[in-house]
Amino acid sequence: MNRPEVYDHVEPTNEEHDLPDGVYRVVGSSEERVSLLRVADADGRRINTGEVSTVSLDEFDGFTPAENPDGNQPVEERVTSILETGYWSVRAFVQQLAANPLLTMVAVSILVAGLFGDQILSLPDSVFGVLVFLGSLGLAYIGGGGV
Repeated sequence: MNRPEVYDHVEPTNEEHDLPDGVYRVVGSSEERVSLLRVADADGRRINTGEVSTVSLDEFDGFTPAENPDGNQPVEERVTSILETGYWSVRAFVQQLAANPLLTMVAVSILVAGLFGDQILSLPDSVFGVLVFLGSLGLAYIGGGGV
């Protein structure tokens, strides 16, 4: 095998080493050794083990190129993952807002004044635009845990 490059994906083909079967990403190399991060199980499914192993260049000759496991996630899993991430993001955002009720009410009031204030007050439209921006920015800051 050629000299390994960082981010190459390989899998072992012989039993000369004590590494579990799976796909490994090259995370470093020197003149004599190669550092590998295990990124997929023997079936090619993405895993997050944090297992870093080091093998000699001679042992590395017993590895063959492999597909990047990040690109083989089924569509259903991707959609489920996106929905779960969205759910937890919204939940954390709302919890942050609830943890700071006074500031949240101030930001909501500014936002509402910007959205509907033109029906009550006759001010330039730019004032209401600035209020919408500031209210939205305040909610994002509070909900993002900035307080």
